[in-house]
Amino acid sequence: MGDLGTALGMLADPTLIVVVLASAVYGLFIGAIPGLSATLATALMVPFVFFLDPLPAMAAVITMSAMAIFAGDLPSALVRMPGTPASAAYTEDAYLQTRAGHGARALGVALLGSVIGGIAGAVVLMVAAPLLAEFALLFTSYEYFWVAVLGLTASVIISEGSQVKGAVSLLIGLLLATVGIDIALGYARFTFGSVDLLQGISFIPAMIGLFGLSEVLRNALRPSGPVDVVRLRTQGMFRETVRTLRRYWRGMVSGNVIGSTIGALPGAGGDIAAWVSYAATKNTSKESHLFGKGEGHVEPIVSAGSANNAALASAYVPTLVFGIPGDTITAILLGVLLVKGVQPGPELFNSDAPLLYGIYLIFIVANLLLVPLGYLAIRGSGWLLRVPGSVLMPVIVAFCVVGSFSINNGYLEIVIMLVLGVLGYLLERSGFPLAPVVLGLVLGPIVEKNFMQSVIKTNWDLGQFLTRPISALLMLITLLALAYPAVRAFVRRRRQTVDSSG
Repeated sequence: MGDLGTALGMLADPTLIVVVLASAVYGLFIGAIPGLSATLATALMVPFVFFLDPLPAMAAVITMSAMAIFAGDLPSALVRMPGTPASAAYTEDAYLQTRAGHGARALGVALLGSVIGGIAGAVVLMVAAPLLAEFALLFTSYEYFWVAVLGLTASVIISEGSQVKGAVSLLIGLLLATVGIDIALGYARFTFGSVDLLQGISFIPAMIGLFGLSEVLRNALRPSGPVDVVRLRTQGMFRETVRTLRRYWRGMVSGNVIGSTIGALPGAGGDIAAWVSYAATKNTSKESHLFGKGEGHVEPIVSAGSANNAALASAYVPTLVFGIPGDTITAILLGVLLVKGVQPGPELFNSDAPLLYGIYLIFIVANLLLVPLGYLAIRGSGWLLRVPGSVLMPVIVAFCVVGSFSINNGYLEIVIMLVLGVLGYLLERSGFPLAPVVLGLVLGPIVEKNFMQSVIKTNWDLGQFLTRPISALLMLITLLALAYPAVRAFVRRRRQTVDSSG
């Protein structure tokens, strides 16, 4: 109770309140612009949160991401363009609902579904994180090595599209992570004689380039014409929304469960949670024939819309307990925390409990704040969507340059941002996902550090990686994860063979 009281006192700090409100408005604005993602918004925030204390920094990212994920539903419903990837799963149904005159209901369901899903994910975080932290206290360098390897493996397995391309993206991230001073021997690696590169690839400019500048390049090289915004009638919206949620409460429950579960997987995130929830709802619904056709259907918005926000909170479970990012947003935030001297892991639950309670409370506050601000965003959505790209994109580029320069007041960071911005654009244009690059950059040093610590203290006795009980279990899970795609492809081919022969 003392730690909880301390956390409540921290939340009453006027600076934190201003940060939360400013982040909420910023998240709603970025999320409502088609093509701009919550990850991009996080990358652009990094130079600002870098100078905040740990709790306000985390509060800014948590609040912004919750707002941005919901705001991505606005252009989905109004102009058939998902504002964030997490909204793409049900864009067709939301737009058809709006065309049929039910746009206010669709967005109302998305709003309340996001709030309920976000709170459900926060409850999972509160319950699961302390339990897993007690278990993680048994971990040594061997177990942390396998946890990091499992995180890298998961980032490839769940990559959208080709998993080979996901593996290539991961290798690029791991290669970038090797630049600088060797962790064990102190040798300079891939610095090409540059003293500035001895400290490695700076994480923050890398993230700004990968997700900020690449997004600008993508929008600039593929400009879209003027959009036709459908007007909404919001009178009686909440009354109709509550009635709809009561009717499809099973979809709400399944969305929360699926979102919370998938969000806790390293590297998964709300995008995948939304698609899995959509597929599960379509396979079990009695009205699946209405999905994506005619007037569309509100049921997938109920389930997938709650799943993506539930995944946001549960993604902090592996982040806080093991220091393994749950998604790209927590990967960026983890880099910020490490720079600020906060080391996520089981010891954090003993050494800085007020910070953890503050994080739990911020999730609740952010999702409750989403109700009034989300309603205002729905009312003003037409204005948000009319911001011209010729105004927005130069502003984002300016943020990218200033944010990168402000980290060390050096031009090398700007060069890193520019190079990785072009690299990020080329990778996504060719179908290579960016999430494995981020995880490789974050987890690469963790894998190397724990491996070298393990082999040095045992004089290169690799058997310890295989014979320790928890380490062996994690290795088995990693091998099963690697074998899963091949087994799934084999089962699919057998099923097709049986169907064709039958």
